[in-house]
Amino acid sequence: MTKNRLIYLPLGGAGEVGMNAYVYGWGPEDRERLILVDLGVTFPDPDTTPGVDLILPDISWLADRADRIEGIFITHGHEDHVGALGYLWPRLRAPVFARAFTGALAKLKLDECGQDPGVVNIVAPRPAFVEAGPFRVQFVPMSHSIPETSALLIDTPGGRILHSGDFKLDPTPGVGEPFDEGVWAEIGRQGVKVMACDSTNVFQTHPGRSESSIAGNLAALIAGATGLVAATTFASNLARIRTLAEAGRAAGRSVCLMGRAMRKMVQVATETGVLRDMPPTIGAEDAAQVPRDNLMLIVTGTQGERRAASAQLSRGKYLGIEMREGDLFLFSSKTIPGNERDVLRVVNAFSELGVDVVDDSGGLYHVSGHANRPDLERVHALIKPQILIPMHGEHRHLREHARLAQKSGIAAEIATNGMMLDLSGNRPEVAEYIEAGRVYLDGTVLVGALDGVIRDRIRLAQNGHITITLILDEEDAPLGDPWAELYGLPEQGRRGRPLAEAIEAELAGFLETAGPRVLRDDDKLDDAVRRVVRQVTVEEAGKKPEVTVVVSRMSEG
Repeated sequence: MTKNRLIYLPLGGAGEVGMNAYVYGWGPEDRERLILVDLGVTFPDPDTTPGVDLILPDISWLADRADRIEGIFITHGHEDHVGALGYLWPRLRAPVFARAFTGALAKLKLDECGQDPGVVNIVAPRPAFVEAGPFRVQFVPMSHSIPETSALLIDTPGGRILHSGDFKLDPTPGVGEPFDEGVWAEIGRQGVKVMACDSTNVFQTHPGRSESSIAGNLAALIAGATGLVAATTFASNLARIRTLAEAGRAAGRSVCLMGRAMRKMVQVATETGVLRDMPPTIGAEDAAQVPRDNLMLIVTGTQGERRAASAQLSRGKYLGIEMREGDLFLFSSKTIPGNERDVLRVVNAFSELGVDVVDDSGGLYHVSGHANRPDLERVHALIKPQILIPMHGEHRHLREHARLAQKSGIAAEIATNGMMLDLSGNRPEVAEYIEAGRVYLDGTVLVGALDGVIRDRIRLAQNGHITITLILDEEDAPLGDPWAELYGLPEQGRRGRPLAEAIEAELAGFLETAGPRVLRDDDKLDDAVRRVVRQVTVEEAGKKPEVTVVVSRMSEG
């Protein structure tokens, strides 16, 4: 009889923050029935992925086994957990399960990509459950920086798994469900074999703070401001949006939401009932008519995104509204590592306008949505898992979280993207490694990270491009002079001569001496011309450009 095994395989989100995608399986080796938890994106870096719109996990391994997928379960509505659903679902074609608010966002993702939103099944929280092959899955409410976040309690023939998703221990989150210690203690008493746990804030040594703890600070700041007030926060942080709006209204200001993502998130949250008592807001057209001392904007663009409302305001008038000297701009958010330069660009642009910028450097106006180190220890003690798998973090986070668990006598294993763990025994074991790369959304097309598209784009940006046009007559002799067109290179070389002329002269000399074996063979001619062009460009400009050679041959008659 073939032995069954319980497996865990991260395809994204393990060894990085973002792009979450985790596979669980039960059954005979390489015939396991599978479920996928989350299907998210991460965001490009202009230096390493220029022109890319989104980065998605490479799900080729899973797509090759699509007939074995029982379901896709979405823990919450952040982009790094649901943002890839619309693009990658056609390769998986499995039913999607989520709670009401998260499900509404998932349906939007599918609809935007021309997929059927009807594949999303709305599930009530625990004790309701979904039977998916050998898996029985419950959504356990948990607090986070977006409403209706849920951990997943996954019962399997090989043992119970608790997949934490993103979470914090917040008894008063404002919007969304609070952390219920009794529920988690009960789950722990029932027994958990494996806990896959958020590791994002494992290095933060103080207990996490509640969302409600900053309401007074925000109210005081806005009440004391003069001129126009604008604040940016994450569009999904509906509790913060409502707190900011309440503070603005209490200070006698009309409140305007700016940014499509924020307006859409508020709309969906209101329609699904997770956002109640939202203060009234006005549109941008009406806001432009409100006296500046009586207006507050809540805008998108916490990470300095060029097209978001924050950056637009920093560059001048946006939707009829402009910020001036003495106005206040608040970052009620945390700068994600890697985005510092973009945020500073916005901060400096506001400074040039005379706008006073306030950020969260003092911890007064933002709290994290992730559990800190003491909170993780508290959860470990409540759940008492036999095995802990750190997830959702860079490698240093995973390693530190594993150490933390091991100090409490919990077996722990670091599994990065592509590392499959066998969880069947008393300790996790590495079963195999699979290819777990990335896929780029480049415009409207998905391209593989190894396809060379982005690599070529980087090389073009770094070294420029030269097009060489040659015309040969019927006897394969040069007809006229070669012609060089330069892109992204200086017009003059270091000797003061136009670079194009230097290249054309060197090519003319080469063609005069090239033998018929080279001139008649397009491949040999192409290679030889490239060498000449690059040699001249290195000598004259210190660059090794990309070269395109166009050869036109005149036919007899």
